[in-house]
Amino acid sequence: MAIKKTPAKKVEVAPQVQVAPIKAAIPTKPSWEIKDRIYYLTGNKSPLTLTIPSRHTRKHALLWFDELTGKQREIRYATNQDSPLVDEQKGECTMGHIQFKDGDLRVPKQMQNLQKLLSLYHPLRDKMYTEYSAVLEAEDELDTLDLQIDALNYARDMEVDQAEAIMRVEIGSAVSLMSSKELRRDLLLFAKNNPILFIELANDNNVQLRNVAIRAAEASIIMLSQDQRTFTWGSNGRKLMTVPFDENPYSAMAAYFKTDEGVEVFRSIEKNLN
Repeated sequence: MAIKKTPAKKVEVAPQVQVAPIKAAIPTKPSWEIKDRIYYLTGNKSPLTLTIPSRHTRKHALLWFDELTGKQREIRYATNQDSPLVDEQKGECTMGHIQFKDGDLRVPKQMQNLQKLLSLYHPLRDKMYTEYSAVLEAEDELDTLDLQIDALNYARDMEVDQAEAIMRVEIGSAVSLMSSKELRRDLLLFAKNNPILFIELANDNNVQLRNVAIRAAEASIIMLSQDQRTFTWGSNGRKLMTVPFDENPYSAMAAYFKTDEGVEVFRSIEKNLN
């Protein structure tokens, strides 16, 4: 007797969804923007006129290294050519001068050859001159404002003695004749106008020690000899220290205050000043 085979059950498989491979995003090269551009000399220089090299010579090498080809390419400013690269220039060239006036050079958008020479190829870019950028200018201004705020907050909460020490560096002995309000006002103005220097002086312990020495000399607690080589006690003339050769006497006294012997002298002077 034949045995009937039961047919195998068909298993339905869900259709597979094919996922397209994700392609990595290819960074796009920023496009050259056609606009008016301003270039200015670095280092706060603003001579009446300043001419920078506009063509390659033995004295001034105007070469640009092309990383794609690995070759040096000569550059020059030809007023009748579209490209500043010599190997892309054709026919007779009319050479032009690159001249800054009163510290800056304004190049209109129509002069694309000069703009590209200055912005992309010239070896003096970011050394002798730089291109004005509104974004970078805003960043610099923001950093300056942050510094000013920090310096002003520091100055507002500063003790009078430390304020006097800092202002003595700025205006000298005239600080002794100032009222407390005048001192506070000038300190805040100094912090606002020169925040970097103010913060450096505020964190410099030697500035305060120098001020103590100067105040002690003004009060005749200590005496400095006429040749500015020796400090003595004002009360009995006993010698305190000899100023090293070619050194500011009050800077030397500030350093002396940090020695084991000088610490006791400093404490005694502070008591007499108070």
